[in-house]
Amino acid sequence: MNTLYAENKTTSKRIREEKEVVEKMIRLYCRKHEGNTELCPSCRELLEYAHCRLDRCRFGEEKPTCKKCAIHCYRPDMKERVRIVMRWSGPRMILHHPLDAIKHVFREK
Repeated sequence: MNTLYAENKTTSKRIREEKEVVEKMIRLYCRKHEGNTELCPSCRELLEYAHCRLDRCRFGEEKPTCKKCAIHCYRPDMKERVRIVMRWSGPRMILHHPLDAIKHVFREK
């Protein structure tokens, strides 16, 4: 996978995994829902924003899924955009990225 960022060596494993999953979801949405072969500017902006928020997550290795998090750190407009992407991509992740989907379901519980 072509990630947008080189990882910081101090980034926790949990945050790296979250970045990978959100990137897969956004790429899936952009490719299958919007019909793009590469990330469009809007999806690239959303991915950069999500990665930036994850870099600043105060929970680190103990990070819950965003849905279960007590602190909602996204701006309202970006929160709505990521909600739309996740709502569309989530059910399709089981077909395209089954291990990530299963892991995510267990973390939600």
